[in-house]
Amino acid sequence: MEPTKRLSLALLPGKLGICHLNKNSEIPEWAQKEGIFSSVSRTQDELSIICPQENIPAGVLFEGEWRVFKILGPLGFTLTGVVSALSKPLSDEEISIFYISTYETDYLMVEEENVEGAKKILGKFCDIK
Repeated sequence: MEPTKRLSLALLPGKLGICHLNKNSEIPEWAQKEGIFSSVSRTQDELSIICPQENIPAGVLFEGEWRVFKILGPLGFTLTGVVSALSKPLSDEEISIFYISTYETDYLMVEEENVEGAKKILGKFCDIK
């Protein structure tokens, strides 16, 4: 099911890295620096950190060159189909995504090399700032 309202997205500045650390690792100080976007997730299997790429020190396992679109809201917990509406057209064009939801906001990440293609595809049904 697609969302009933036209979505608005903002492409945030800067490049992000998606880091993988051991599940028992402490959250490092470099991951706690202020920036336009960061996220820390711990599961029973791993510690994942997403932060500005320039904050990541040498020796840390990460995938770099990611850009993030902020889905401007509020979206609310009852709005359905947002992830599907954004991911399906990108998937159809073989553009991989990394999606994160927080309490108030959703974020869609694509690799830098796919930003222009993603903007073109998503711009057909979203307002992009």
